[in-house]
Amino acid sequence: MIFGVDIGLIAGLFAVSLAAGCVDAIAGGGGLLTLPALLLSGLDPVSAIATNKLQGSAGAVSSTLAFARRRLIHWPDAWKIAVSAGLASVAGALCVSLLPRTVLDAAVPLLLVGIAIYFATAKRMSNEDAAARFTPNLFALTWAPAVGFYDGVFGPGAGAFYMIGFVTLLGLGVVKGTAHTKLANAASNLGSLALFAISGHVVWPIGLMMAVGAILGAQVGSRLAIRLGARLIRPLLVTIACLMALRLLSDPVNPLRRAVAGLFSGG
Repeated sequence: MIFGVDIGLIAGLFAVSLAAGCVDAIAGGGGLLTLPALLLSGLDPVSAIATNKLQGSAGAVSSTLAFARRRLIHWPDAWKIAVSAGLASVAGALCVSLLPRTVLDAAVPLLLVGIAIYFATAKRMSNEDAAARFTPNLFALTWAPAVGFYDGVFGPGAGAFYMIGFVTLLGLGVVKGTAHTKLANAASNLGSLALFAISGHVVWPIGLMMAVGAILGAQVGSRLAIRLGARLIRPLLVTIACLMALRLLSDPVNPLRRAVAGLFSGG
């Protein structure tokens, strides 16, 4: 036992966070692995989400540092985007009970499938930068806080939403877009983590051990992303976006699933 937690359980969750950190650094979606693992370990849903934010934040910071060491983050613009996303995520977390969850449950899977189709078919998905449609300041005032707010309220797919903004609106190449996405992810994760920590929902022994795994996995994933670029990031983004959409639709109470089932049943 370590701090009252079974060693075998911690070892298993460490391995899951290691794999998730690697995947998350490349294309996001590591929570598809870690959150179910935390729930299966016996944590209640709120504690599982809070503890997942701890390990996710550690992984995002780790991958951000790895990309930054390769000078793939343009800090004069990136810091404003990160601050905007972080503050918006706090606002989202505070407003979570005020917003219609059913709308998000129904809309997000469709948006994720749309993003997957875009990344699978877009001609301009390379490591080279292109002409920007937004200025960095406009991006920091619009897209970044919108996704950050969503991350605080709901969360699944936030990395894909950041990524499509960096690539299509700011014109960044895939590797640079991934680097800036990790920074924005880190900011919005840290913002909501702060609220969970204050409320006492984080299970620290488990979260800290998983954070170590996420940090190590993120270093591996970021190196693979930098080395292989669009050849790796593009198909993994498509796969992760589709898996997240399926994960959301697998919930029997998802309103979109129920609506489709009603059409086929004649109800």
